[in-house]
Amino acid sequence: MFMRSLRNQLMLGFALVTLVSALVTAVLANNRADETFRGYLAQSQALDSGIVERLAQFYAAQGSWENAAGLLLPGHPNGMNGMGGLGRGQNGFMGGSLALADAAGRIVANPGRITNNAVLSAAERSAAIPINVDNRTVGYLLAHTPRSAALPIAGERFLANLNTSLWTAGLLAGMLGLALGLLIARNLAAPLGLLADGARRMARGHFNERVPIAGPREVQTVAHAFNEMAATLESAELQRRRMMADIAHELRTPLTVIQGNLRALLDDVYPLSKQEVATVYQASLGLHRLVDDLRELSLAEAGRLNLDLQAVAVAPLLEREAAFFAETAASRGVGLNTAMIPALPAVQADPERVAQMLRNLISNALQHTPAGGTIMLGAELNNPAGQAQIRFTVDDTGNGIAPADVPHVFERFYRADKGRARETGGSGLGLAITAQLARLQGGTIGVSSEPGQGARFWFTLPVEPVSAAHAVTISEQAASKG
Repeated sequence: MFMRSLRNQLMLGFALVTLVSALVTAVLANNRADETFRGYLAQSQALDSGIVERLAQFYAAQGSWENAAGLLLPGHPNGMNGMGGLGRGQNGFMGGSLALADAAGRIVANPGRITNNAVLSAAERSAAIPINVDNRTVGYLLAHTPRSAALPIAGERFLANLNTSLWTAGLLAGMLGLALGLLIARNLAAPLGLLADGARRMARGHFNERVPIAGPREVQTVAHAFNEMAATLESAELQRRRMMADIAHELRTPLTVIQGNLRALLDDVYPLSKQEVATVYQASLGLHRLVDDLRELSLAEAGRLNLDLQAVAVAPLLEREAAFFAETAASRGVGLNTAMIPALPAVQADPERVAQMLRNLISNALQHTPAGGTIMLGAELNNPAGQAQIRFTVDDTGNGIAPADVPHVFERFYRADKGRARETGGSGLGLAITAQLARLQGGTIGVSSEPGQGARFWFTLPVEPVSAAHAVTISEQAASKG
């Protein structure tokens, strides 16, 4: 159970890594310090013994290092023993050995076999004692004391104190690593714990849950994503509740009409006549249209709506829809006109669905345009990022849309006028269906409006793939429009 905690795992991991690093560093530092200290003592004793001066005198007299190997042997009269050496080991100091190299670094005498190289390496040359004659270096003396050789009491004490300091530093580093590991583990585990608690509360239906942004950058990124997800889920839940309430309200209106009229017929309040039956039938048609709209919207949102994509001519489509609504617009005293650029290319779309989109937008415009107003249907070439599109527009001269309502006009059941009657305002699904149809056909949709100055609804559809020559014509039309 203890090791299942992320905090404990991180804490122990930091402590182990720090301890192992400290131990390895202490061992390496101890070996290096011992080797360096023994080399220092060997060089010091070699310098104190006078062998360097003897070797310089030998070279000055001989002019070369020939037969100089004997000087490094203990029994030679001019060697270490003959110069008052300490009488220890092969060369008379701490059981150490000596090696001699010429000015080029080539080994000329190596009785103790302290190096296996024929020429001194760069490290060995830097550690060797230079032998100078007439202000020039004529050779190098390399002194070495093996680890098995005994050191003076002062030297042994120095190395013991050094080792104690290294091990103490390693222990302190391990304790510091443990403390830092605990701190880092807490900083990392605490935000993750908050995320887990927030996820549990969201699972219980608290979609307003948010977590604080804390911890390392990666954990903060997760917290941001969690809050964004929570906001999306909260919005979806609110929309679901609102949609359920709207559906219930929409269904209640025709059902109330049907139920009330049937009850009146059964109680002989109304005579059993075709007129009363027609009233019930009209209410059932409204109920049927609502169910069809809901089904169509759900299919469109799921991407399961069947589309018959083909080349659709723009001008005849707009003219046909304008003629379809001409009588309705005239009865309301609203002018309905069309305006489009000549010779527009065809769009790749489903003609029935495009007609449905235009009818939804025109119906919406008619509901919000007072007598004496005008509705204008338009189409123009749109060429964003080199992708040719046709932009369909429906402009009205109504009261416009409040800025707070503009982002929501394509939501299901949304009405800017909350008090508008259902009979005159529709089910509130037409614009939502239009938006989904535009998306399914590879287009976009939008609205722009200023209160009191009318509104413009628009959607785009991709141009039908054409030949290279026709593509040049389309580009020229777009350039002339720009």
